Amino acid sequence: MKDIDQNTLELALKGDIGAFEDIYKETSGFVYNVALRITRNSADAEEVAQSVFLKIYRNLKNFAFRSAFKTWIYRITVNTAINHYRKFMKEQKRRVDFDDLAPILANSSLTSENVIKSDNESKLQSLLGLLSLEHKTCLVLREIEGLSYQEIAVSLRIPINTVRSRLKRARQALLEEARKGIKDAL
Repeated sequence: MKDIDQNTLELALKGDIGAFEDIYKETSGFVYNVALRITRNSADAEEVAQSVFLKIYRNLKNFAFRSAFKTWIYRITVNTAINHYRKFMKEQKRRVDFDDLAPILANSSLTSENVIKSDNESKLQSLLGLLSLEHKTCLVLREIEGLSYQEIAVSLRIPINTVRSRLKRARQALLEEARKGIKDAL
């Protein structure tokens, strides 16, 4: 983008639409490309560019020629694109959260107990997915189904000491994962 001459800027400051059109023609590609680099989506970049030119039009009177016009436009574009991207990501997170809850909402009468139960089941499945099949099987039989060590050994046809060691390793793996989660949260 080449610099806009001061005469065109002064005319645009006075409300000359033709001068503002010239500014738009000279800077629109630059604004779009900067927005595209930040949003990584052409439709979002177009929306950001439109917002940028509205801001430029409304705030052109505040441009004091203390910096280059290109710098001023760049700053407006980057801030607008970042704000747009953050808003988009926040909406995506809400959408994901809603998509997770949608099956619960559709199924039955919604109570806080149902939501908590579904959330807990989802977390449990996620945690169990971290374990090997042998460890997961022993843990489910002991902690969820309530079988004794002896009953697990008989049903899996393995020695009771193997049941104990698998349960110990499964619990250790889950504790390590919990510690990682705590560290990540800090």
